[in-house]
Formats: sequence, structure tokens, C-alpha cells
Amino acid sequence: MTAAIARVFAARSGARMLYRAPALSTAAASRHFTSIKPIYTADATTTGGRNGRAVSSDNVLDVKLTLPKALGGPGEAGKTNPEQLFAAGYSACFQGAMGLAASKLKVKLPEANTVRAVVHIGKDSTGGLGLAVELHVSAPGLDKETTQKVVDLAHTICPYSRATKDNIEVKLAVV
Repeated sequence: MTAAIARVFAARSGARMLYRAPALSTAAASRHFTSIKPIYTADATTTGGRNGRAVSSDNVLDVKLTLPKALGGPGEAGKTNPEQLFAAGYSACFQGAMGLAASKLKVKLPEANTVRAVVHIGKDSTGGLGLAVELHVSAPGLDKETTQKVVDLAHTICPYSRATKDNIEVKLAVV
């Protein structure tokens, strides 16, 4: 059964079809980077673009995608979009960086700390689409000044913050 026929069958029958990403070629698997030495590699494949499906190579992540209504799409219930996925990834990564920053500063970070990432997509100065991010950090029981020090250091540690530096606007807010 071809993959296309299997997808049609799964869609019509309501069956859940497991996606198996094709194996990387030897050349792709052995790529060397000049900027990092990979420790972990995430692998996900999207079919159908913003109105499709994204699946991780281990099938743990398997999400249906929809273009938000604000961008002219259907905005279908029960489906996500790349901006929501980016917000989830950035907030999780930043919270981990806060833990490292707090330990470097010898600060006890409250267990109830949260990071809320708000990802905006909109027209940039060239007329194309661009992103902007707000990170709202809450650390109940930790004073605002100390929390800000943790947040500022975390922003220099977090791989997402480092990747977005000088590329998109990121606003940090201690709430």
C-alpha cells in the first residue's frame, strides 16, 4: 500500500496512521557543523504545510496543523500552528535556562515559576512576515529584582534566545 493510499484509508476510516520518517542518508546523518557539536537532535517532518500535519521521528509528537483565521486560514479547533509550537518550545527552553542561571547566581528558584511565551506574527518593514516574542516570567516568592537578574542571565544562556538574538524582537517581562 502506498503512503498516499494509506493516508486516504486512515482519513476515511478514522484510523490513526503512524508516520515513519524516511531514514536519513549517510551523508545527511554524518553532517558536521562548524557552530556546534550536536548532543541531541530533534527530527520532525511536516506534510501539508500550515494546514497539514507534523510528526516527530519517534511519533511522540503528532499534531494536526491549521492556518489561524487571523492569517486567512480556517483556524480549525483541535489543531495547532507553528507559532504555538514555537511558543511552547521557547518557554520550556527558557525555563530550563532560568534554572541554570539561578544556580549560577546561587538563587533558589521557586518551583512554581512559570514562563509564558507570546509569539506574534505580522508584517515586517520589508512587507514580509516576521516574528516577535514576549516572555512573561513569574517566580512567586522571589523578589522582582532577583528574578530580573535570573531572567537576564537566562536570556544569554537559552539556545532559543541566542538563536533569535538580533533576528527578532524579544521582550522580557517579570510579572
